[in-house]
Amino acid sequence: DYITLSNVLGACLTPDDLLKHGLPIHAHIVLTGFESNSYVQNSLITMYAKCGDLQSSECIFDGLLNKNTISWNAIIAANAHHGLEEEILKCIVKMKNAGIDLDQFSFSEGLAAAAKLAVLEEGQQLHCLAVKHGLDLDPFVTNAAMDMYGKCAEMDDMLRILPQPLNRSRLSWNILISAFARHGYFQKARETFNEMLEMGLKPDHVTFVSLLSACSHRGLVDEGLTYYAAMSKEFNVPPGIKHCVCIIDLLGRSGRLIEAETFINEMPVPPDALVWRTLLASCKIHGNLELGKKAAEHLFKLDPSDDSAYVLYSNICATTGKWGAVEDVRRQMGSYNIKKKPACSWVKLRDQVVLFGMGDQTHPQTSEIYAKLGELRKLIKEAGYVPDTSFALQDMDEEQKEHNLWNHSERLALAFGLINTPNGSTIKVFKNLRVCGDCHSVYKFVSGIIRRKFILRDPYRFHHFSGGQCSCCDYW
Repeated sequence: DYITLSNVLGACLTPDDLLKHGLPIHAHIVLTGFESNSYVQNSLITMYAKCGDLQSSECIFDGLLNKNTISWNAIIAANAHHGLEEEILKCIVKMKNAGIDLDQFSFSEGLAAAAKLAVLEEGQQLHCLAVKHGLDLDPFVTNAAMDMYGKCAEMDDMLRILPQPLNRSRLSWNILISAFARHGYFQKARETFNEMLEMGLKPDHVTFVSLLSACSHRGLVDEGLTYYAAMSKEFNVPPGIKHCVCIIDLLGRSGRLIEAETFINEMPVPPDALVWRTLLASCKIHGNLELGKKAAEHLFKLDPSDDSAYVLYSNICATTGKWGAVEDVRRQMGSYNIKKKPACSWVKLRDQVVLFGMGDQTHPQTSEIYAKLGELRKLIKEAGYVPDTSFALQDMDEEQKEHNLWNHSERLALAFGLINTPNGSTIKVFKNLRVCGDCHSVYKFVSGIIRRKFILRDPYRFHHFSGGQCSCCDYW
């Protein structure tokens, strides 16, 4: 019956499963007339998406005559599985316009999408709508809203909706610890962990990933190693690959690269690409070409098409002045047709997201933006700023390197924000790659001179700039 078919479809999870089982079962569904059953239709949407064929999921969904909350949720989940956060938000708008009621799943997925995109206004609108529907106290919606506010740098709003300790689930505790870690508040992360233990809740693997990450970003090596040891000995949480990556990052960032390599060789789980990429990134920070080459070779074996491996290794070569090796890496990328992911930064202004690439001159306010950059450059140089041209990874003279640094996307986004926001307001800038060290220095100087607060989020953490200082204490 339809229950049998729905459950069997749910067991198909890979492209191989789709070819071997999913397609024949779908053919059987058509032959036996179950194709019009709403449960089966939704299971088909989910099955195709999980097996990598989102186009078929959309085709089935578009063909439904009566789309209800469950079918909308199925296509939302399908887009979530493929990481298409913008499509999720578009689906929710269409769903609402069609008069379909959103449930706790719809709100949770929508808030999660807003969190990943860091679009605060859309997240706030969804949260307000959940309140109107009486679903704001649903634990799934509450946790999703907390996560959204934390990832949009609105910590006060996150704490405002945080359940009381007695009513707080382990997921809520984990979201809170993770948010503190991401924003560089290690002391608060540790206090929250201790409070969680006092309330009698047992930490899980997610809790320790957040704690270890917090230690890594503050250079607290001994404390991180203590947590890692306690994880399995005291709390019976077996180390997973993410915990191991945190320890490699912890050791690597602090310059203990040999210990990091030894740890990889003795890991309780086989090293994956993320392990070697983390070690490679640490080698880049400390200019260790020999170990970086080893890490890069492991990455090339695991995935010859991984652009980050080539870029990181090329950057180490450039940092250490091995320009011939840089050209070799670039030729190798060309032979595999691998292109470097371009850096970009963006600012959300009212209902518009304004995106900038390096040296971008496409914005209508380009002349004003570059004029503002020139003004900032003069101000911070007078205040003692000295450009660190080691972050300009091209073989050229110092003057050209400095010029290139001032074309970085996060500086363009900052200048745009200063031009278009009221004095005294906080400017939020988002970047798709790790923030450049010299840009970090520029943000600090500017925040001190013009008395503005800036929040810069890269893929790994938030940097809160105020009064010439950063929340990361220059360790990230």
